[in-house]
This record gives sequence, C-alpha cells and structure tokens, in this order.
Amino acid sequence: MELLVRDAELLVVDGEREIPGGWLATAGGRVTAVGPAGTEPEAQATVSAAGRLITPGLVNTHHHIYQNLTRAYAPAVNGSLFDWLTTLYPLWAALDEEAAHVSAYVGMAELLMGGCTTSSDHLYVHPRPGLVDAEIRAARDIGFRFHATRGSMTRSVEDGGLPPRSVTQTDEEVLADSERLIRAHHDPSPGALIRVALVPCSPFSVTRELMTATAELAERHDVRLHTHLAEDRDEDTYCLRTYGCRPVEYFEDTGWMSDRTWVAHCIYPNDAELRRLAAAGVGVAHCPSSNMLIGGGTARVREMREMGLPVGIGCDGSASTDHASLWMETRGALLLGRYRDGPGAMTARDALDIATHGSARCLGRGDEPGHLRPGACADLVVWDLHEVARAGAFSDPVEAWLRCGPARAWTTVVAGRVLVDRGEPVPPGLADALRTHGRIARRMQQDV
Repeated sequence: MELLVRDAELLVVDGEREIPGGWLATAGGRVTAVGPAGTEPEAQATVSAAGRLITPGLVNTHHHIYQNLTRAYAPAVNGSLFDWLTTLYPLWAALDEEAAHVSAYVGMAELLMGGCTTSSDHLYVHPRPGLVDAEIRAARDIGFRFHATRGSMTRSVEDGGLPPRSVTQTDEEVLADSERLIRAHHDPSPGALIRVALVPCSPFSVTRELMTATAELAERHDVRLHTHLAEDRDEDTYCLRTYGCRPVEYFEDTGWMSDRTWVAHCIYPNDAELRRLAAAGVGVAHCPSSNMLIGGGTARVREMREMGLPVGIGCDGSASTDHASLWMETRGALLLGRYRDGPGAMTARDALDIATHGSARCLGRGDEPGHLRPGACADLVVWDLHEVARAGAFSDPVEAWLRCGPARAWTTVVAGRVLVDRGEPVPPGLADALRTHGRIARRMQQDV
C-alpha cells in the first residue's frame, strides 16, 4: 500500500456511500480500500485529512487552457460571443509551442488547486504545428490526467467564417495531424493518463466535409468527439442561412449524433432536438460562469439529466471565465440550477455528482474516475474551508462545502500521487513557468 489518506470528517465515496471519519488507501494508482476510523491499514505514506471533507477529484469537460494568456483582456470583456471571438483571434495567432506548453503547465496547476484531477482541453487554434504535443508534455511533466484534443478551424473570414486565415488550416492538414496525434499519444488502456479526442471548434467553423471525415476518423480509431453546439442564438441564424438547417440537424447530418460525442454549452436546442440528443447518448459540458459572463443563456441541466444525458462541468476558456476553478464552477452549477428551476432542482450532492460521475461519463472514462470505490483511479481531493467561513455549519459537510466558502483543495491526488500539498501545487517548475507565462502574455497582448 503506497498512500493512506485518513482522519476525514466525511469521505464521499460516490453518490450512494459516505463514510464519517473515513479513510482511503491507494496502490498502483488505484483505490484499494476505504473504511471507517479505527480500521486503517499500514501504508508507506500517510496524508491527514484533519477533519476535512474528501471527495472524488473533479473532472473538467470543457476548457481552452491557452486562453489564460489573454485573461480579462479589456477590449473583449463586454462584447457578445462573436464580438469577443473576433477581438481575440488576432492575439491567439501568436500562439507557438512555448506558449502552448507554459499556458498548459500553469493552467493545469490552477486546475489542481481548484480540485480538478482530470481535464480535457479544446485547442482549436493552430497557427503553428506541435501545439497539442506541447500541452501533452506539460501534462506528463506534472503527472496530470489529461484528455488532449486536436481542434480545428478551416473556414476563415474569407470563407464566410469568423477567424482570420492565420489560425485556420486546410481539411487535409487537420486530418493528417489528427491521425498523427492519435497514433503518437492516445492511450486507450484502463487508467490512462493521456488520451486524445477530435474536436472541431464548432460545426460552422469547419467545412461539412471535415465534420463528416472527423467523425469517421474517430470511429476508426475509437476516440471521442467534442465541439461547441447550440451555444448562441447567432448560431441558429448562421446555420439556417449557410446550411439551410438548425445547428443540431446539421450536427446529426454530419455523423456526430452518437454516444461517442460530448458537446459544450448546448443552450438552445428545442425540445425535439434535446430528445434526439438524449436518445443518441450525447453528453453535455455545462459551463455556468462562462455563459453567465457572456450573457448567453444557460443549459437546461435538470431536464437533460432527467432525460438521461450525461451532463458534466466545464470551466471553459480562461479568457471568458477568467479562472480555472472547478470548485467555483460546481458552486455555480448549484446556484444556477436553483435559480433557473427552483430550490428543489439542485443540491450540493447533485452538483458534486455532475462534476465527478457526470463529467467522467462525458469523457468516456467508464467507471474509473468520478468515484472512490475500490478499483477506481486514485484521484481525490481533501478540501479546506477556513474555520471562520465554516463557523456554524455543523449539520452537513457536503452542503457546507459549496454553500460556505471559498473552499480550496488542501490536498489533490492524481493516480495516487500528491500534486497539491497544504494548498500549494507541488510541480517544481511552476515558478519558472509563471515567469515565462508573464513574458509571453504581455508580448501577446501588446503586439496587436
């Protein structure tokens, strides 16, 4: 036995089991046993939860990590989604391998501090080669569980799209590099730390031919598919004008309507479209803060879950949400669910289930992360809530975790390795990465 985490106030094993005073043991990157106080085994290393809450690690289903280089960029913060994109695309055209690596390194450290142990990343601007490889190097340097994605945009403003030509590629370039990345990095084995998915930016930012070919490539290599869908009302207008149909119909026509797929936002499907998505098993990444900040509506999370859609949490881009805290997004899902559908629509345990089990389903991780039963990936968080913020909250540690706050990850463990210790990320290269990140971010924002 390699690691024992003990002395919890409460250990949340999954949506069915909670252990007051619980402990958890790991070996070989897996949970080997859980139990109540007084039954702990011997272990090579011990972490004290010191009366804190232990939960499964949170899983991030939608992100644009490179955008932490343009956080809270003043000229873009108050526009519509399309205004925001067209303002920032020219800045992102400066992205290179160094920028992709350092933004991923810093972004993953931030995710770990917010209790995230697994994340996907939607990297869809490719002004230079090797950007996804650079992100994967950062994940391996840290030991983070990472679903890298090969995003794409092929329809520039000259072709009736939104982005400049400098951040788009041809269909042939995208498909060739997608296949290369799958062969080089995708690990389908149980408990894998690195997997690869294919992720056009949106159905209207690539050609119909590429949407269809990407779905076929994913089927051949048994990898997952992801894109933005039904995020903005302008998308309806654009698709009707360009393709003669609504976004969900176009999505289905190009071969994407399957349980291999999860989509971001999914705010504006009509009732019939939502039923078709549910019947196909399409997952949804719910991004509460980003949608509220952009003012673009919110997903019908309660209805989606009742229909059986896998629903997970996404923190979305670091230049729209401007943070990468899955705790904040999980709390946002709690608040927004209750605001939208009434106080009985969402509890803290519901929100935790979305951010763990629901998110893991979106990423196609089966029954590995998202819970802490024996055999699960040893991905967990010991949460710290300051005694002043917690004062008076004695009846329910899980509700207190999201209602009080802010909470932070005191200890974050991925595959049995401690990556946040006493609230601080442990990757040794973080200080150097922050200095490099600052240099690149200032240059990127000043050069345009």
